[in-house]
Order: sequence, then structure tokens, then C-alpha cells
Amino acid sequence: MKLDVLAIGVHPDDVELGCSGVLINEVRRDKKVGILDLTQGELGTRGTAETRASEAAAAAAIIGVHVRENLKMRDGFFRNDEEHQMKLIAAIRKYRPEVVIGNVLEDRHPDHGRAGRMIADCCFLSGLAKIETVGEDGKPQDKWRPKMLLHYIQDWDHTPDVIFDISSVFEQRMDSIKAYATQFHSGDVSAAGPQTYISTPEFLEAVIGRARTYGKRIGVKYGEGYMTEKKIGLRHLDSLVLVET
Repeated sequence: MKLDVLAIGVHPDDVELGCSGVLINEVRRDKKVGILDLTQGELGTRGTAETRASEAAAAAAIIGVHVRENLKMRDGFFRNDEEHQMKLIAAIRKYRPEVVIGNVLEDRHPDHGRAGRMIADCCFLSGLAKIETVGEDGKPQDKWRPKMLLHYIQDWDHTPDVIFDISSVFEQRMDSIKAYATQFHSGDVSAAGPQTYISTPEFLEAVIGRARTYGKRIGVKYGEGYMTEKKIGLRHLDSLVLVET
């Protein structure tokens, strides 16, 4: 399946926390959207690989994505090396996305920055014809380079290069995050476990607060911020979304 947008997260729930608003917006615009998780999040204090997979499927249904795949790299121990790059390159060539959205390049969790850099490297390397990969059908894959790579902002705050208005889909976005009942604060007693950095009510309050802050910067209720190493080009002034402030 060729995708318009491929969102990549090193852990199940990264995509929901970082870019689910934009994904929902694009699904509503009839774009083909997919999610690629690099690991199963098996090192998480709460939950298991199996519960994370179930929650990821529920979250994907809430967002409305067309496909979700997990590459099952080792949580915490994957490396940005040739072995792991080749797996990711094959996945990028499989889905041939026009836009990739991936982990931030520097963050509190070392997996985030390492994955963000690997995603950036692989988006470039995937466009080199002399790097040979084979698809699931056993046939050689064609080279493919996405037109744009954006990095969603995670725990540490960064100055976004671009902010998207997600006001109309914010509740749906939050529902996709709350699908991870083992990870985040919820009323589900069965999901109880050791308190973690992300399981407190304050963590979700911070998620909401950031969305309000980014929204305020562009004159809307809720926003989602992104960073890019590549300059964004516009063909004409009408490409700008101007919001009264």
C-alpha cells in the first residue's frame, strides 16, 4: 500500500503523543496514512508487549490509519547501524510515503533521539539506488525518498518550525492517547501498576497544556508543533494558512 503519510515512533504511543492530531486531519482529507512502530515498548515499567500491541491497535482504529506495523527492534538496545537501517529502509520503500513524521532528534528518553536520527538517515539512504533491499514478495525494491521529513516534539520542549491547527480533532487525538490505559493515567483499575513519569495525571495535563500553548502561537485553540532540518518551500502566498490573532 502506497501511503501519503507514514508516522514512525520508536515506542507504541510515541506517534499518538507526538503527531496524532495531524494524522487525524490527514485521514479526514482522505489521505492514506500509516504508522510504523520500531519496538514493542517491552521495557516499559507498566504493561507488556502484548498489552501495548492491543492498545496500539485500538489507538490506530481511533486515528483511522490504514495500516500499522511493528518492526520489533529491541526496545532500549536498537542502534542506528546498518542492520537496523536496512530494516527501516525496506519499510520506507514498502510504503513509499510522500511525507514521513518521526521522533524528535533530542529528548529525555535516549531512544527518541537515536530513533529520530535513524529515521532521518534512512529517509535519505532509501533514495540511493545502490542500496539493495528485498520486499516481502522476494522481489528487489525500488529506491524511494520521501519529499518531506518532520520531527514531532516529545518530552523536552523545543521551538517548533511549523505548527498545525488540530483544534477540530483534539478530543479524538486525546482518545488515541488514552487508549494506552496501561501507560497513562486512567480510571481503569485493571491498568494500575507502579507509578511512572508518564502515568500521573499531571503528565496528561502537560500534554494538553503544550497543545494550548502551540495553538495560542497561531491564534487557535490547540496546535501541534514540528521541527524540520529541511526548509519548507511554498509556491505562492495562498499556501500559507493565515489565522486572525
